[in-house]
Amino acid sequence: MIQFIIIKGTVGYDVSECFETITWGGRKGAAPRNVKITLMDDDGDSHKRVSVDCEDGDQCVMYEDGSELFRGIIVSHTQSNKKKLVITAYDNMYYLANNKDSFCYTNKTATEIFNDCMARIGMTGGGAVDTVYVIPELPKAKTTYYDVLLDALSSTYKATGIRYYISSEKGNIHLKRRAESALQWVLEVGANITDYNYTKSIVGIKTRVRLLSKEDAVVYEEVNTALEGKIGVFMEVKSVDDSYNDAQMKELVQSVFSEKGMPTKSLKVSGIGISEAVSGGCVYVIISHLGIKRTFYIDEDVHTFTRNSHKMTLKLNFADDIDSAG
Repeated sequence: MIQFIIIKGTVGYDVSECFETITWGGRKGAAPRNVKITLMDDDGDSHKRVSVDCEDGDQCVMYEDGSELFRGIIVSHTQSNKKKLVITAYDNMYYLANNKDSFCYTNKTATEIFNDCMARIGMTGGGAVDTVYVIPELPKAKTTYYDVLLDALSSTYKATGIRYYISSEKGNIHLKRRAESALQWVLEVGANITDYNYTKSIVGIKTRVRLLSKEDAVVYEEVNTALEGKIGVFMEVKSVDDSYNDAQMKELVQSVFSEKGMPTKSLKVSGIGISEAVSGGCVYVIISHLGIKRTFYIDEDVHTFTRNSHKMTLKLNFADDIDSAG
C-alpha cells in the first residue's frame, strides 16, 4: 500500500486516497531522485483537497507498506482546468546539484571530500564508507558540490576499479560502495519481466588512438588490431604538449579505449515493480532467448504506481567488473 504525505510547516496531510498516478525514479549521474504525483484537484472534494505551494518550502514523504521510499522538497506544482494537481519533488541531493562553490583538495580521499562538502553546505551526512585511495589533487572552480563529488569518485574508480555512489535516504546523504548485493532480486522473462530491449552498437567506437605533438607529429599510437580486422579503422586523434611522458601518454590512450574501445551494450527491462530495484543497486537478469544470465548494475529506474499496480522500467549496465555467466 502506498502512502503519500504532504508536509506544510509542521503539519502533514495524507493524500493517499486522492492520487491517480505516482512516478518515482532516478538515474546514474543525476544527483537527486524525484517523484511526480498527480492528484485530483476537485473543488467539490474540499475535505480531501490540499493547497500546495513550492514557494513555501512544502515537502513530501512517500511510504510503501510502512517503509519510506522517498523524502524531499516540492520544487513545482501545476494546476489546470482538468482539475488535476501535478506535484514534482526532489530528494535533498537537489541541494548538492544546485549550489556552487570553488574547491581545491590535495591528498584527500573521496570520503574526506564528501565529509567536507557536507560540512560546507550545512547538510546532514549519513554513513560514509572509507574509499581509502588518496587523490593527489582535485581543483574545481565555480562548480556544483555534486560535480566535485562525482570527480572524486571517478578518480577513485580509475585508480582502484571500485565503484562508489551517493544517495539520499530518510533525509540523510550517504556515500556507499556500489557492489553486488549478497541478496539480489531475480528478473526473468516469463516471470516478472514483461518487456525488454537489448541494443549493441559500434557507433562512436575507436580502434586506434593517435597522439600528436604541437607540431602535429605522431608521438604515440596504439591499435586494437583484432577489432580493426573485423570492423575497419576508426581513429581518435588527440594533441599533447611536451610535458607528457610515455606513462602519461599511455594512460591518456587507455582512457580513450576504456570509454570508446568496445561496442556499447544496453539493456532495458520492464515488468512488475520492485521498490528495492533502484539506481546504484543490482539485479540478476535471466533472458534465455539472448543467453543472458547475470548480474547487472541499475543505471536508471522509473517506477509507476497507480491505485492498483506498481510497474517499473530499468536501464541496466553491462559493467566489466561484474562477471558474466551468460
